[in-house]
Amino acid sequence: MGTDEKLSNAFEEWENGILKPFIEKYPERRENFSTSSGVKKNVLYTPLDLQEFDYLKNLGFPGEYPFTRGVQPNMYRGKLWTMRQYAGFGTAEESNKRFRYLLEQGQTGLSVAFDLPTQIGYDSDHPMAEGEVGRVGVAIDSVEDMEILFDSIPLDKVTTSMTINATAAILLAMYIVVAEKQGVDMSKLRGTIQNDILKEYIARGTYIFPPKPSMKLITDIFAFCSKNVPKWNTISISGYHMREAGATAVQEVAFTLADGIAYVEAAIEAGLDPNVFGERLSFFFAAHNDFFEEIAKFRAARRLWARIMKERFKVENPKALKLRFHTQTAGSTLTAQQPMNNLIRVTLQALAAVLGGTQSLHTNSYDEALGLPTEESVKLALRTQQIIAYESGVADTVDPLGGSYYIEYLTNMIEEEAIKYIEKIDELGGMVKAIEMGYPQREIHESAYKQQLKIENGEETVVGVNAFQEEETKEIENILKVDPALEEKQKQRLKRLRETRDNAAVESSLMALRQAAKSGENLMPFIINAVKNKATIGEITDVLRDVFGEYTESVIL
Repeated sequence: MGTDEKLSNAFEEWENGILKPFIEKYPERRENFSTSSGVKKNVLYTPLDLQEFDYLKNLGFPGEYPFTRGVQPNMYRGKLWTMRQYAGFGTAEESNKRFRYLLEQGQTGLSVAFDLPTQIGYDSDHPMAEGEVGRVGVAIDSVEDMEILFDSIPLDKVTTSMTINATAAILLAMYIVVAEKQGVDMSKLRGTIQNDILKEYIARGTYIFPPKPSMKLITDIFAFCSKNVPKWNTISISGYHMREAGATAVQEVAFTLADGIAYVEAAIEAGLDPNVFGERLSFFFAAHNDFFEEIAKFRAARRLWARIMKERFKVENPKALKLRFHTQTAGSTLTAQQPMNNLIRVTLQALAAVLGGTQSLHTNSYDEALGLPTEESVKLALRTQQIIAYESGVADTVDPLGGSYYIEYLTNMIEEEAIKYIEKIDELGGMVKAIEMGYPQREIHESAYKQQLKIENGEETVVGVNAFQEEETKEIENILKVDPALEEKQKQRLKRLRETRDNAAVESSLMALRQAAKSGENLMPFIINAVKNKATIGEITDVLRDVFGEYTESVIL
């Protein structure tokens, strides 16, 4: 009798002789247990759940293909993940103070939040910007704002992540110009721009231009940075916002990697080598509450991307096969009811990200369901990461849950289900076509609806919301609110800029940009020149709007 047969017989004896009689006497809490993606959770996992499991094929060793166990051989024993706290509000002065405070508290990388007008290419004095200036991020109108934002922060000593998409080329240009003024050559800059427009069409909405010119802007950045800013991550392919919109863990992996495939295809079509630009691709995922599913999700995404790059795109450079990713804990899981409970949620989510092998991490603050985080709450969020890093011991061993029957089963299942989605998207003609048809949007809408129903009917418990409620809750004091006067202050600075700059030089640089956009040249040098001449983000975007047009979303039912 073989080992598997012995185990199978022993399992059957245990299940029928011990488990089932026990459950008949003491029923389980509910009839069905499953992950957010609908993967059934068995009561127990054994080697029987890992049939045909090949260690070298499925896992391998950390730092080598297929990178299931991590992208570095010794992971956090050498260098901890970058601790980034997403920050930005009001004017550049206010955000600069928060950045410097966080660096003093031990943060190891900056992560910039921009306000909505900046994200969609409107200056602070535009009618469309009224009431939104500095509200959900910092207002940046010109390179002068960018200089203030990074005042006394040496750009050759920090890595900066910028959550910016439609206007990513302009904000990167501003960062490069500010670095030059600090005496830092662009070749030394390290950081990331999100620059992921496809997920904007799917889940977030801060797009400006139609898909084709948007993809052209992205590949322009790839090409420019490959030659001039080689340490910069030119895109952060983001599943986070799709997950926040209601996607399951499987959908998050599938749609994020499908977006990645579309970017790689566009770059290859533009004549770029995936062995080169592939090194600077990065990803961005959410960490939600289903602890083991989240860990397995990160491992599955890493393995699947390595296989996609190697098998689909014939990439040979090992560095271009690695899925390096930033993680943010799940804002959508934070509750306004009993907000201190969010500290526990964030801790579990952050721990899952670390056990899943993230390269960078943002931990949400407990008060974010109520408003912008205060200094106290953001410090606690940072301390959460530091305690995990320095006190828990989980960073001392690579992939410590690797080999767990449950983790390996979930990793396999998430990869298999994600592949089905990717194959469906291929059948539809690729991710751009699928987005235009509304396919990923509909899938996410349906998942979000199902999840909300589970909460409303009590099938899914949210502590403090549909269970363990309190009639009276203590109000959180000192909720951060942006002073409305800051909007007027920003408008006045913009007015002074237009009065004191060389407007002839501005017009000349914008005219050159317009011609370059019409002729199909790489736009980065022209955008950098316009930024140097103090053209505003709205002026630069308006030129591109005139040439490229604006995108209008199809109604998805």
